[in-house]
Amino acid sequence: MVDTDSRDGKRKLSGVSRRRFVKAAGASGVAVGLAGCISSSGSNGNGGGGGGGSDDTETGTAIDTEEVTEDITIQIAGDSRMSDNIDGIRDILHNEGGLADNISIDIIAGSQVTNNRQNQYQQWLGSGREEPTLLLMDSGWTIPFIARNQIQNLSQALPSDMVSTVEEEYFQASVGTAQGENGDLYAIPMFPDFPTMQYRKDLLRNAGYGDSDFETWATESMSWEEFSKITKEAMEANSDIQYGFTFQASAYEGLSCCDFNEFMTSYGGAYFGNPEENLFGPVGDRPITVDEQQVIDSIKMVRTLLNGEDDEHALDGITGNIAPEAVLQWTEEPSRKPFTGGDAIMHRNWPYSININGAEDAFGEDLGVMPIPYGIPAEEAEYPMTGGPVAALGGWHMAMNPSAPDRKKQAAVQVLRAFMQPEAALANFGLQGWIPPRPELLDSDRAAEVDVIGRYLPQLKVAGENAIPRPVTVVWPQQSSQIASAVNAAYAGEKAPQQAMSDLKSTLEQIEQSQ
Repeated sequence: MVDTDSRDGKRKLSGVSRRRFVKAAGASGVAVGLAGCISSSGSNGNGGGGGGGSDDTETGTAIDTEEVTEDITIQIAGDSRMSDNIDGIRDILHNEGGLADNISIDIIAGSQVTNNRQNQYQQWLGSGREEPTLLLMDSGWTIPFIARNQIQNLSQALPSDMVSTVEEEYFQASVGTAQGENGDLYAIPMFPDFPTMQYRKDLLRNAGYGDSDFETWATESMSWEEFSKITKEAMEANSDIQYGFTFQASAYEGLSCCDFNEFMTSYGGAYFGNPEENLFGPVGDRPITVDEQQVIDSIKMVRTLLNGEDDEHALDGITGNIAPEAVLQWTEEPSRKPFTGGDAIMHRNWPYSININGAEDAFGEDLGVMPIPYGIPAEEAEYPMTGGPVAALGGWHMAMNPSAPDRKKQAAVQVLRAFMQPEAALANFGLQGWIPPRPELLDSDRAAEVDVIGRYLPQLKVAGENAIPRPVTVVWPQQSSQIASAVNAAYAGEKAPQQAMSDLKSTLEQIEQSQ
């Protein structure tokens, strides 16, 4: 077991450089995929729309924060879940958030496909449209809007207490995807999304494990070596169960942003060297490190899980033949269904599936949850933010339209303040399943009372404190598809791990230098 936190207790992203944003702002758009990677489709990858917002829009102007006295309605671009829960959200903002009665909200229900929503926002903001005033943005593609100067600089516009609360009290990985040049804040994280490892307690009991083990695993990550050994033992003790471990390894965005990102980072590997310095650029002027041994080891680990210790590229110490070859075609839902159907022991997925699998008509309290296993402890990793129980970062932020009328902006500040109130965040957790963006709220009694997922808050907190974002830049759509194809081929045995990553490095270098 290892300490689940990184060196200073949280994974952090440093302030970002001007070079990164100059590179990013040079493109007309970018499409990245959904924060949780479960519905990424429907985009041609160019992000649509034009470059920046209207030339006369001031994104960094301070906003009058005096309370608005007249009746006013703030339009929020959200999703169908927000629209379906509009009455409950209004009650939360007024009752728990303290929003004045004269300020109301309306929701524009956008596409459930994140890339489509991104393209819509690009059209609105690029044309200088005044409505909507607030926009719910995927954390995976907020930075390009910042780079194009299309959303309000909140560090300069909001009261300092609101900005400092986000910077000091929210999950740091989420904050990093809402910041721009010099670390300025451009969006308020509404809720993060973190994957975990789910498992069947009843099947593990048949292999000799018990409640004390489950309690330890909840917050103290295990190594991939131990994980593979335990899973194999459980398979042998439950011969009627077909699969040991199900996850997502199809050649899609979810592999490059998430599963491979987790496996690689848990072994101390990284796409571009030190994530604190290079995760978000500068494109064309950062090391490409996918051919390093830590990355190769993570691929060998997966090869062993699939093919066993006899695979010519097996990783020593990993117990094999616990994952089906079908994972090479599986995304989130195809990988979940065998687990939910009672035919798998371990399953990696996002919080939505905890609510499904932990329901009383599924496994109830026999569903166990633990952090993603690690390849090496964080203290042994060369790069910060790597090693240990890494979880890919998902989630959504609330940004402000800089072209909105001043009175709408003034009222929108009060709406944002209401969303940020701890009791409002906890109420939204119960209403919409929005994981509170402050780690301390996951320790609260009210959060623990939320049905099903409330039982697994310590695990989610560990995941949040060890989250790694995808390296979203102007070139990420091109890089993501190349990474997914190369990694999938390496997992499938079509190429040796070293050769696959050497070829991928050359491809990524070409993409970086093309900008």
